[in-house]
This record gives sequence, structure tokens and C-alpha cells, in this order.
Amino acid sequence: MPLNVGIVGLPNVGKSTIFSALTSVQADAENYPFCTIDPNVGIVPVPDRRLEELAALIPTEKVISTTVEFVDIAGLVRGASNGEGRGNQFLAHIRETGIIAHVVRCFDNDDITHVDGSIDPARDIETIDIELALADLETVGRRRDRLEKELKSADKALLARARALAPVLATVADHLQEGRPARALDLSGEQWALLRDLHLLTAKPVLYVCNVDEAGLDGSSPYERIVREVAAGEGAEVVRICGQLEAEIALLESDEERAAFLEDAGLAEPGLAQLIRSGFAGLGLRTFFTAGPKEIRAWTFRAGATAPEAAGVIHTDFQKGFIRAETYHVDDLIALKTEQKVREAGKLRQEGKEYRVKDGDVIFFKFNN
Repeated sequence: MPLNVGIVGLPNVGKSTIFSALTSVQADAENYPFCTIDPNVGIVPVPDRRLEELAALIPTEKVISTTVEFVDIAGLVRGASNGEGRGNQFLAHIRETGIIAHVVRCFDNDDITHVDGSIDPARDIETIDIELALADLETVGRRRDRLEKELKSADKALLARARALAPVLATVADHLQEGRPARALDLSGEQWALLRDLHLLTAKPVLYVCNVDEAGLDGSSPYERIVREVAAGEGAEVVRICGQLEAEIALLESDEERAAFLEDAGLAEPGLAQLIRSGFAGLGLRTFFTAGPKEIRAWTFRAGATAPEAAGVIHTDFQKGFIRAETYHVDDLIALKTEQKVREAGKLRQEGKEYRVKDGDVIFFKFNN
């Protein structure tokens, strides 16, 4: 699975404004469809209070965050699956992302044109879902055409795989024709593996982003409630953001100015912080830390990784020569204040090759050179 977040939605819902605030890179954000044609890509630091607290407890020369990649993809319109509005190009860009952040317009503004002439979050979500499902139906149809030849193959391995794939493709096709995304299918791990090379758009996890105005920051927007109802039916997460406000915050030069601005707006942190963390987690990514006098650093690993695999994130030599991992959880340090007290409390552990690293572990790897 690609390790990036694709920002998707209809034209003029605020995708490029949100992307610009995320990355502090000014993407085009004009009031007309298809202003964004080629996808903008930005590498964004992942906000993590634990990293800040580590730095407050362990003296160090520098602090380094982990990052996640966001891709701003041009607005889709009805008919995109048939090539409308550069649809084929845009769908290809979505296919290359790991998770979809679907931005939904949840504010009224007569000065900003809506591609369908009115604000209707349920309709807007359905428009995107239908176009992605139609694109997937075409992909499945092409694969089923090839499968007919494979089912007549003399190659036993190819024939066995084709026989296993045929009923799965039929199930997916029926599901998509009903307008439901592939990710809602109850398939086994083996069945999903058979579908992996199709790179289905509707199999990607989705995070809904409600772009509200300032009046909607308290969660009172009726449009947001509609999005949450849709998301609840899918088991998807929802993030609330005021794109215009986030753009203003991004222009402020100092931490003090940003803190004062957030306080005036009644916000504990920028809405983008939650979006970044949710996108990071939705990709199946987690964080472990290394801490010492030279640097404190957050490292990205895939959920479920073993200690040697996590060590390999730092350097392949660490993985090849892995002996053990000396580790404790960052929350234990925050609670006990010093590494010595963590050790005295029996929270410092020696873990071997089978250990599954946990989000928030602070690790010192021991290895053979």
C-alpha cells in the first residue's frame, strides 16, 4: 500500500486551500473547476505532543519529527469515470495513494461557486463514490475478460488462481453495481490478496474532512451532521476543519502568534493537526522514538512490525545485526519524569526478535556491527 494521503473532493470544496495550509506551499486555489490539474505533493511533519514531552525530559541538541506525504488531487466531477473533467488522469492519481481524505464542503458562501449549484454533502459524497465505483467496475470487467482465458489454461498454478479469483470478482462486481465501495466487503485475507493487483479505488480507506466556516467550528453545522451520518454507516473517521482559518494560521510567522490566534478562535490546536495524525494512522503507520544527547527522533514503522524490522527503519545494519531492543513506553517516562525512575520501576524491558513494537515505544537497539 502506498504511504501517502490523497486529498480528494469535488471542485471548489477547499482541497487546495487545506493543502496549502498543510504544507505552507501555495497551491492554486481559484474559483473555478480544474484549477489543480497535476497533483501537488507535500511532505508534512506529524504533530506529536509526546515528542515535545520527551525533549522536555531528556536534554538533547535537536528534535526531529516523523513525516507523512499528502497529495492534492484535482476535483472530480460527475462523469469522471468516463473521462469528464480530465477524469481518467485524476483517477490515476487517486490510484497511487494509500488513503483518501475526502474533503466535503460544509459551509454556505454565495461567492464560491458549487459545481452542482447547491450545498448537499450527501449528494457530493455520492457523486465521488459513484465515479470511483464505476472506475472500479471497469477495472474488474477487464480483469474478468482476461480471466476467461486463464480458466482454460493448461498451467495448473495459473488455473488454480483463476478459479479462486473468479467468484471473488463476481462478488466485487455485484457489490459495486449496487453503489457500495469494495472496502465494505467482508472478504478473507486470502481473497483480498487475490484482488491486490487490481488497485481498486473503493478498497482504499477513507477519512472524511468537513470543511466548515468559522461558525461551524463548534460542530453545529447541519452539513457536518450529514457527513457524520454517512461516515458512521461506513465506519469511517471524520475530521472537522475550517480551511480558511487554517490558511490564516499558516501565514503567521511565530508560535506565539499562532497560539494567540488559536486561543481567540477557541481552538486547542489547528484542525490540520488532527487531519495529519488521522491520515498517518489510517495508513497503518505508527511511531517509535530514539532519545539521546545528540537527538530525539520520531521514526515511522508499520503497525505490527517486529523489533528487527523497526531497527531496519533506522539502518539496514541494525536489522541484520539485531541482538535485542532495550525499550520502555514514552508514557512511563512522562509519568515518572526520568529514565532512572523508569528503570527502578521495572518499566525498562529487554526485548528480542519476536517483539512487536508498540506505538510510543522509546527504543535503544543493540546490534552486531
